[in-house]
Amino acid sequence: METIAQLKFARIYTMGRLSMTKEDAWDVQPKGFNNTVRWNVGHIYCTLENFTSMVLPSYEPHHQEWQKLFVRGTSPAGWEGQAPSKEELQAALQEQVPRVVEALEGKLDEVLPEPLKIGDMLTMDTVDAVIQFALWHEGVHAGVIHGLNRGLENK
Repeated sequence: METIAQLKFARIYTMGRLSMTKEDAWDVQPKGFNNTVRWNVGHIYCTLENFTSMVLPSYEPHHQEWQKLFVRGTSPAGWEGQAPSKEELQAALQEQVPRVVEALEGKLDEVLPEPLKIGDMLTMDTVDAVIQFALWHEGVHAGVIHGLNRGLENK
C-alpha cells in the first residue's frame, strides 16, 4: 500500500512543478538539457503506461499514439506532426494515477513470470518493484522539469 501512496505523492509533486511552468516555457530547450518540459511530461506519462502494461498484461495503455513522441531516445527535434497540447498532457497525467491504482489493486505482490532487468545493476521480480522503479523515474523527470523552470525563470 505504501507504493500506492508514493505513486500519488509523486504525481502531486510533478503536477506542482507543472503549475510553476510558464506557458511559453513548455517547448524551450535550453543549452545543456536534452529535452523540453512537454517532452518530459509526455515521457513520464508514457513510461508509467508502459511499465504498468508490462507487469499487468490485462492493462490497456492509453494514448498509444504518443509513444512515438515520448519514449526513450526521442526528442522534439525529431517530431513529425502535432504533439499533444499542454492541456491534453496535464489532463492525461491527472486521470492516469486513479486508473493505474485501480489496475494495481491487490496485485503489487505478484511475482513476474520473468524478472525485469535494467542493465546488470537492477533486477525486479514483482509488480511492486517495477512500479517503485517507475516512481523513481517520474521523480527524476519531475526534477528535470524543476531544473528547466529554474533555468528559464530569468529569461
